[in-house]
Formats: sequence, C-alpha cells, structure tokens
Amino acid sequence: MIVAEAKSLGKIKEMLASHKRVLVSGCNTCMAVCFAGGEKEAAVLAASLRMAFKIDGVDIEIKEMSVQRQCEKEFTEPLKGGAADFDAVLSLGCGAGVNALADMLTDTIVYPGVDTKFIGITESEGVWASRCSACGECILDQTAGICPINRCAKNILHGPCGGSQGGSCEISRDIPCVWQLIIDRMKRLGIMDKLGGIRPLKDWSAGLNPSKVTKDERDK
Repeated sequence: MIVAEAKSLGKIKEMLASHKRVLVSGCNTCMAVCFAGGEKEAAVLAASLRMAFKIDGVDIEIKEMSVQRQCEKEFTEPLKGGAADFDAVLSLGCGAGVNALADMLTDTIVYPGVDTKFIGITESEGVWASRCSACGECILDQTAGICPINRCAKNILHGPCGGSQGGSCEISRDIPCVWQLIIDRMKRLGIMDKLGGIRPLKDWSAGLNPSKVTKDERDK
C-alpha cells in the first residue's frame, strides 16, 4: 500500500487562503488505511478548516466528498460533477491521486493535502514499514524477495558492506543489515548460488520514466 502523512493545518490554510469555495476530496483505499486521507479524515479536516477560517474571520465555504480510489477514472467520475461549483479541490489522495484529479479537472486547481512517503506494509496497527521504492527494475528474484534498494542505506547490490556488524547496519544497531537478512533467507531456501557472479550496474533511469506503460508493454 502507499503510505502518506497529512500536511499540517497551517500549511493547508496557506494553500487555500485565496479561495472562496473548496472541496476536500478523500480517498478511501490506501489513504484511509494509513489514516491520512480517507472519508473520516476528510470530514475531520473539512470541519477543522471551517473552524480555523471562521476564527480568522475568513469567509470560505468548505465541503467534503470522498471516492474509493482517486487514481482510477471510473472511481473519480463523481468528483467531476461534484467539483464543478468549487474553485479549488484539496486532494487527500497520494501523489498519483492528485495528478489524476488535476488531469480530469482541467479548469479547477487541485492541491495536495498529504505528503506521500513510500510503498509499504502493515507491521502492526498504525505502524507501516517501507518496503518498495518503485525503482522501475525489480530484482527481488535475485535477492530472495527482500529488497536491498529500499532497505539498504547505501543501495548496495552485491552483499553486505564493511559497516555491517553482527547482523546490524552501521547506522544503528536497531536497523538489521538487509544483506544479512537476504543471506540468511537464501541459506534457509538453499539458493545461495543466486549470489554468484557480478551484477551489472543498475539502470536507475528505469524508475524515472516512462510516465505511461501500455498493456502491450506490460505483457512483453
């Protein structure tokens, strides 16, 4: 899932200060799960903004409307009509959701209400851990399903560095060396031979673009 954090109320007020009618748009999938921008968070934020602007003596109308996913057109269609009467939309979707609404609402400015952090997993209730950097060239088949690009401070691709001590990263004893995790898992699975040889340099440009991937390209 994509994990994000809500922007501060002060920052959001700055973005919306010049507008008279604002629609707060929640996203009920990833942003709801990480408590950053689902339907409940959209309602609370809208109420907080109304109160804050009223205290400041600013005349502004703020409504809220949530959809299941802001990153898919079939789910955002209701927003197209709903946003027509507003001069700004505050999206509580991830960065992809903000872009999707901006593409659809060509005559309405769209602001981000959250800061997108990473693609992660749920470790426990309310705790998420980063596990993917969306680098564009997945090598998990070579590293027993554990990502050294996302979980190694140095992005090392050929094994642990000299700073790895006792299974911990040199940054902190509380951070496990991801290469130690990879090696231990490979030993358990009997696939240590996958560590043989020298890997070519990573093509970091794969994670930068293209901005679109077609079905035919996915199927190759």
